[in-house]
Amino acid sequence: MTHIRLFVPTPLSEGAAVEASTAQAHYLGTVMRRSAGDPVRLFNGADGEWEARIVPRGRGRLTLVPERQVRPQAPEPDLWLLFAPLKRDTTDLVVEKATELGVSALLPVSTERTNAGRVNADRLNAVAIEAAEQCERLTVPRIAPLRPLADVLADWPPGRPLFAGLERDAAATPLPAAPRHAALLIGPEGGFGPRDRALLSRLEAVVPVSLGPRILRAETAAIVGLALLQRPSCG
Repeated sequence: MTHIRLFVPTPLSEGAAVEASTAQAHYLGTVMRRSAGDPVRLFNGADGEWEARIVPRGRGRLTLVPERQVRPQAPEPDLWLLFAPLKRDTTDLVVEKATELGVSALLPVSTERTNAGRVNADRLNAVAIEAAEQCERLTVPRIAPLRPLADVLADWPPGRPLFAGLERDAAATPLPAAPRHAALLIGPEGGFGPRDRALLSRLEAVVPVSLGPRILRAETAAIVGLALLQRPSCG
């Protein structure tokens, strides 16, 4: 049977009761029809995964009591995704699939041709949490605030390659399997503008890459690129 998994932002240890949020209590009691003593698995991104038991507290309140650790915390790839926000449902899809594919951070960036002027960070965080719960990963990716691409590049950490999807760039090469610390940049619908390309050309960490012979939609490019970066290296 598939385990119900919940992300909780509190430390986890044997016997240390965790108060379920109102939404979690509703989900467990009303949607999933779980009751006193039923198991649920908890994770917080730091203490591994724990099997807990449900303890009702009345009036829709539940306490979750961890009993045993079923998975220890394990190292994960440190892979960032930089992307220009798209329409709401499409942006949600990018966040969901990037979470499933193991990214450690999602950095929305505004570019010359970005259509969406803002992002709802709380909504995207909720999408990432739900995806992490369902795909059985032990962490939830960090959702950064929307920033101009120029500002993100100005603060770029040395030593982290930034693979930029620049399909029509003469210098673009097939996307390689990435080192453990890397980032992927996917542009907006319509591609990067001249000012974006000039910014990218000045950053030493940028590696222009191609994702194949066809021009992909932005959301497709993000999914394909993340999968390619994490494929086993041939040498």
